[in-house]
Amino acid sequence: MAPQDFINAIASAAQASAALTNIPAGFVVADAALESGWGSSGLTRNAMNLFGVKADKSWTGSTYAVPTREFLNGQWTMVNALFRKYSDWLGSIQDHAAFLINNPRYAPAFLTTDSASFAKAVAAAGYATDPQYAQKIIAILNAHNLASLDAPVQPAVST
Repeated sequence: MAPQDFINAIASAAQASAALTNIPAGFVVADAALESGWGSSGLTRNAMNLFGVKADKSWTGSTYAVPTREFLNGQWTMVNALFRKYSDWLGSIQDHAAFLINNPRYAPAFLTTDSASFAKAVAAAGYATDPQYAQKIIAILNAHNLASLDAPVQPAVST
């Protein structure tokens, strides 16, 4: 899928999610673009999984098995993994948001107010195995002006 077609396809769902979750829409679109290859990955086409969310023991929904590259012990390695399967992209966006919200290690990200800062914060918390994750997200944000999707966000108050 062409980048602009992908952005057009998920931008409104990302913005609706952002209004409920304070996860910047630009970040959601950039992360989905990176993880799904602009909607063209087999995982995205076959399981509607935009973010590469794996199915752990707590997942009771459908799954999809696929070999994937992980950055482990300083090198890229192929591993077989079970991923969550969704009925549509909105379900993937909602589940991704719940994952970030319900994991305390990502709490610092919710103190940020923009997509780039959010990406840096989740990366610092160990969100992705790719050591260049935040830089890749920021490059996508900048190349496609995805920060324009972000509504003004009030950071969470830390107590």
